[in-house]
Amino acid sequence: MNLHHLHKKNQSEWQFTESELVDFLFKHLEQYGDPKHDIQACLDFALERDGGMGGFAVIAEENGKILGATIINHTGMNGYIPSNILVYIAVDSSARGKGIGRKIMDTALPLCKGGVALHVEPDNPARHLYENIGFTNKYLEMRWTPNS
Repeated sequence: MNLHHLHKKNQSEWQFTESELVDFLFKHLEQYGDPKHDIQACLDFALERDGGMGGFAVIAEENGKILGATIINHTGMNGYIPSNILVYIAVDSSARGKGIGRKIMDTALPLCKGGVALHVEPDNPARHLYENIGFTNKYLEMRWTPNS
């Protein structure tokens, strides 16, 4: 298995297309995912498009097949809000339980300058991976959405 760190500056070297990455995440995030246009927007933000602050993706692949991937966005903040947010991470449903998610995290986290936040549903099995790595649940997230 190979791990690739993808960012704006090495975009021409990517082995996979953006749509392949978006399709992979959409499929393998399953019930914890978002629509493809939201995943693409996250990738655009990481690639500094349309005012995006940057970030990167890490892709695990073997024999030209994506086995897992994450996208991390830079927040532009530090301290009071972590500098990075892990927005998406998924492992191919046929390859789960083999430590691929851990290898992706072990590759991605050292690439982050500053802290990392993430959102995870209480029933998501990936929650245990995050806790084993050292993520803590310090806050209860609350959201307000305008009626528009």
